[in-house]
Amino acid sequence: MNGELEFEPLGQAEYCDDDEPPSGGKYDRYVDSANYLEVKNHSAKAFPINDNTQSFIKKFYPGVTNEEWNSWRWQLKNSITSIKHLIKFIELTPQEIEAIDNPHHSLPLRITPYYASLIGRDNERDPIRRCMVPTINELLLSKGESSDPLEEQHYSPVPNLVHRYPDRVLFLTTGFCSAYCRYCTRSHMVAKDKCHVGVEAWQPALEYIRNHSEVRDVLVSGGDPLTMSDSHIEYLLQNLRAIKHVEIIRIGTKVPVVLPQRITHNLLRILKQYHPLYISIHFAHPAELTPETAEACARLANIGIPLGSQTVLLKGINDNVDTMKRLMQGLLKIRVRPYYIYQCDPIPGSNHFRTKVSKGIEIIKGLRGFTTGYAVPTFVIDAPGGGGKIPLLPEYFQGEIDGKVILKNYEDKTFYYPNPID
Repeated sequence: MNGELEFEPLGQAEYCDDDEPPSGGKYDRYVDSANYLEVKNHSAKAFPINDNTQSFIKKFYPGVTNEEWNSWRWQLKNSITSIKHLIKFIELTPQEIEAIDNPHHSLPLRITPYYASLIGRDNERDPIRRCMVPTINELLLSKGESSDPLEEQHYSPVPNLVHRYPDRVLFLTTGFCSAYCRYCTRSHMVAKDKCHVGVEAWQPALEYIRNHSEVRDVLVSGGDPLTMSDSHIEYLLQNLRAIKHVEIIRIGTKVPVVLPQRITHNLLRILKQYHPLYISIHFAHPAELTPETAEACARLANIGIPLGSQTVLLKGINDNVDTMKRLMQGLLKIRVRPYYIYQCDPIPGSNHFRTKVSKGIEIIKGLRGFTTGYAVPTFVIDAPGGGGKIPLLPEYFQGEIDGKVILKNYEDKTFYYPNPID
């Protein structure tokens, strides 16, 4: 095929709305109705395709139409999951070749064609490439690493639910993602499942939430819940919203970044029925801030969903003030409020991704005061052993003396605040 990637034309793709992920091969003849209508209906805004991605399509997918490319199911059906596909457009290093399809490698490989179009194909230090393409470093285990460092299984009273904090729960609705990050906190889950668990598997968790009136906040995560079918997403939100003591619902996802075409008008029609609804989006690098992702975030924001970002601090990818500042400022421009920077969790084989904790504090110090406060997220460690999120800050508070609080500002200048007299 002269270096071209093989693909499934949209008209030949099959789909059935069951418990398996769309890539599982159980399909009927299908057209993504929401994206199809966007193309046919000139009053609807067509989904953008950035110039670099257009060049990528022309080179590697010359037979694919814009309609096919902008179908999220086409993207999943044609995701890159093996070295056979990856070497078509990336010049892999020996370390990458040795890691892919290694029998000791438990975390699966999956990259959507769209997200692959953003990868620097001749640069092994490319940030998106490092996030997506495995290396043999993942096979090196370091002291303190664990497949479940947060001990989520210990805090799981019923399957697919984690209840660590008093008033909120984590609902793990699927083991499937549209792209697998090499540093994934739940690598133990996605490596094992790789599929949608389905509505029957949700029932114990839903019943637990119904029976625990202290639960006012449900974080829907996985895997990635926005990879599920519209009908499953609506079923889940409808059942959660029917529980009177559930005040807010949050969705954790990377879909707007790796599969922005998923944010169809039909999905938006569903989501806007279940406010208050919040979405936290996983961003890693400014290279992800494309017109496609901006469009996906605008669509979500336009139906009233507050958007926040979650970013993992990664060595050699985003571990400097300039990169983080560009990312956080760029997020505000696409209506996403920076929320958390996470210290990378100590999963097996993560040492090459993890920075010293002091690096995160250094980044916060380099942001606070040097850019708008809205662009300064909270740096946290999700404490190993199930301790929950612990925020870390530079030492702005320096103590007290003679009834005054000693303060150090972003320029390292010292100031004093008079405490009130008792």
